[in-house]
Amino acid sequence: MRLLVQRVKHAKVTVEEEVVGEIGVGLLALLGIRSDDTADKIPWMVQKLLKLRIFTDDQGKMNRSVRDIEGNILLVSQFTLYGDCHGGNRPSFTDALGGEAAEALYNQFVGQLKVELPKAQTGRFGAAMEVDLLNHGPVTLLIER
Repeated sequence: MRLLVQRVKHAKVTVEEEVVGEIGVGLLALLGIRSDDTADKIPWMVQKLLKLRIFTDDQGKMNRSVRDIEGNILLVSQFTLYGDCHGGNRPSFTDALGGEAAEALYNQFVGQLKVELPKAQTGRFGAAMEVDLLNHGPVTLLIER
């Protein structure tokens, strides 16, 4: 399971010209699920996301979490995080979990996240999404479990 996390000033996800998720200051988290991932990784990943101290304190050091700043999280499914580009020029996605199994794990992740942060927003699983964001810093981190 991978999360590509970006600190943002704002972010939104649009599907067919409809905004389905939007946040102000917070984290845009792109979630990739590997073919051998299981639900037991979700609690750790959610807690890591919520406790990740990448917002600056009064001294300008990254020392505050999204909760500390009362920010929000926009979670977007992104199977391409498991794209393998080692071979030819077209990525292989055989490591990514697909279909109903991926959607079930994604929904479990969303459920756990919303227990901890009810105002969290999401994209739409499996949809062609447009993601608009203003990356702050920029700060972008990869978390894997």
